[in-house]
Amino acid sequence: MERRDFLARSSGATAVAIATSVGLPAHAQTAAVNAPGWNKAAFESKSLAEAAKAMGATSAPVESKDLALRAPEIAENGNVVRIGALSNIAGTTQIAFVVEKNPSALAASFDIMAGTDANVETNVKMGQSSNVYVLAKAGDKYYYAVKEVKVTLGGCGG
Repeated sequence: MERRDFLARSSGATAVAIATSVGLPAHAQTAAVNAPGWNKAAFESKSLAEAAKAMGATSAPVESKDLALRAPEIAENGNVVRIGALSNIAGTTQIAFVVEKNPSALAASFDIMAGTDANVETNVKMGQSSNVYVLAKAGDKYYYAVKEVKVTLGGCGG
């Protein structure tokens, strides 16, 4: 065994031993689920309406032309689909992405800090062709925009 291999393996083993002794692995999943800002009900939702309700909407979201969804018309690889959104709705405090036909419809949620642009991008995984929604919260109201994204298998169209 070379010196570098020995140092790399021993430092990794030491880190694991320390983490185990303080109980970190046993509590890591619980801490992540109970972390501030984690909305378990929203991320278990199956539709736009369910996600909006779990996020605090008291009425159905309204379609808005001031909310722009950036998504490809055709995604050749459903494992990595780049999507983004820009909200020109005054007072936007949250932007979320909902993929209609995914097992868990809510794919991502972002809090928008006051004084910043409501402009976000992320990668999502899509199991099949589906409507993709961007959901924005401004004040007590929720707004959405939608676009259909076709997922192909091997880039051959489908």
